Amino acid sequence: MPTYESDICIIGAGISAAMLSQKLSELRPGLKINIVEAGRSIFDFENRFKYRERAAKYGDNPWPDDFIEGQAAAGGISRTMAVGGQALHWGGVCNRFSEEDLRLKSMYGLYVDWPLEWAELEKFYCEAERRLGVAGEPSPFPGDKRSEPYPMKAIPLTWSLDRLKAWGEKSGIPFQATPQAKNTVPYDGRSVCMRCGTCDICPTGARYSPDFTFKRLLAENKIVLHDHTLIRKLVPDDAKTTIVAAQGVNSARPQEPVEYRAKVFVVASGYTWSSHLLLLSANSRFPKGIANRSGQVGKYMNGHAFIQAFVELDADILPNMNPAHALISRQFFRCKAGDPYVRHDLRVWEASREGPRIKDAAGKILLGDEIVKDWRARSKRGMARVRAYYDVHPAENSELTLDPASKNKWGDPMPKIAHRRDAATEARAAATRQHVHEVFARMARNDNGKIVRTDEGDYLDHPAGGCRMGTDPASSVCDSFGRTHDHENLFVVGAPTLPNAGCTNGTLTFVAVTLRSAGEIAKSFKKT
Repeated sequence: MPTYESDICIIGAGISAAMLSQKLSELRPGLKINIVEAGRSIFDFENRFKYRERAAKYGDNPWPDDFIEGQAAAGGISRTMAVGGQALHWGGVCNRFSEEDLRLKSMYGLYVDWPLEWAELEKFYCEAERRLGVAGEPSPFPGDKRSEPYPMKAIPLTWSLDRLKAWGEKSGIPFQATPQAKNTVPYDGRSVCMRCGTCDICPTGARYSPDFTFKRLLAENKIVLHDHTLIRKLVPDDAKTTIVAAQGVNSARPQEPVEYRAKVFVVASGYTWSSHLLLLSANSRFPKGIANRSGQVGKYMNGHAFIQAFVELDADILPNMNPAHALISRQFFRCKAGDPYVRHDLRVWEASREGPRIKDAAGKILLGDEIVKDWRARSKRGMARVRAYYDVHPAENSELTLDPASKNKWGDPMPKIAHRRDAATEARAAATRQHVHEVFARMARNDNGKIVRTDEGDYLDHPAGGCRMGTDPASSVCDSFGRTHDHENLFVVGAPTLPNAGCTNGTLTFVAVTLRSAGEIAKSFKKT
């Protein structure tokens, strides 16, 4: 069996692994770091204009072969498994949580508190923004006070967003540009955002993605990257509680197991595959799985729900001018103690109108100039898409489990995710929906607005959880640094450690808690 030894073995090569390995290489120069990724490396920046073109013309996946056939989770929202992870596809939005997300129990008597103070997390938010390269503008709300400015000024608003901002603020709701990991000036060796609207695959490199970090670390010989290698189990010491090895298989040699040995192991495999690996690693000493003596691995899977509306209004909206950019209001991130609990962000995007058609509403066939005339008549008014991501809290049995009915080609049961909300969330569901719809109606009263459609998400977005942090080993998997309660040399970082998903995008928070973990992991090694 081929065996690879290192100081640290990081399992997974997404955004958390990129930030963790970068910071560890700075804190402890010379540290030997192996990164093991099940998918492939997509280090072909020169091809991204071509990928972008095919995605725009034909709807192709802009990241070819970014998944593994047969390796999928029922109930998951992404099958991406490649170097870079889901941050290959992200839009770059870098909203922060607020202090309320960390103090739900203390402030509102709901769910749990995080084992982490806001003032400390805020420092790591600043570091995360510097490392990713975030462009943004300060929030007008005192609760969003920052200790450092954004690294770059916000992305300029388009013609359409400028008009939608004026429309939204007539309701007394302040809006600002969403902060995003996209360069508005040359930054960290990457170019400026051209606002071409294809953020799923950025052809210029202006939007941060983890491949930039990995390529730099590889060029500087600070990491060794083993791609195409699926880790199938963690192996504990025969007598101690430490982890001694991670065993898996390389797709080029599927019949030959491979082993990684290290002083410290870090699971950085995202909200799905981190819990899956720990459960899959069950053995005679730990029959419920690694780091799972409490039975909490895979529990409290979380995310946030959303409701959106499409509003027709009297405004000169020109669709497809940087359509990925949006406005956000943080006015509803907080509610007063004692008031009905509802917290959400509020977004506004331009929305495209229905395109040209060859038949009118009466079924008459349209020819030549009639098609253009009909389309212009139907496009006189603008359209806005308004969305609220609202805070929901998971029940304990909001969980990831192993599904024996679905196995990969090595016979490993695949994960199955079922999100379930706790009783308090269910009890306030109707009032929350009513509040959000009232906000939409309030906005629609301006500029002769008319809500033409509303819909509600049938899944939880920006998911996290499964290895939640806490001080009590009976109700959590790891401490606030991601060190598992059961194994002193095993850490979990990023999304799985979050107790709840707040009411806005989570990627910046995943990165911030990971950067905090890096300092603790570095303490396992002496400075040289």
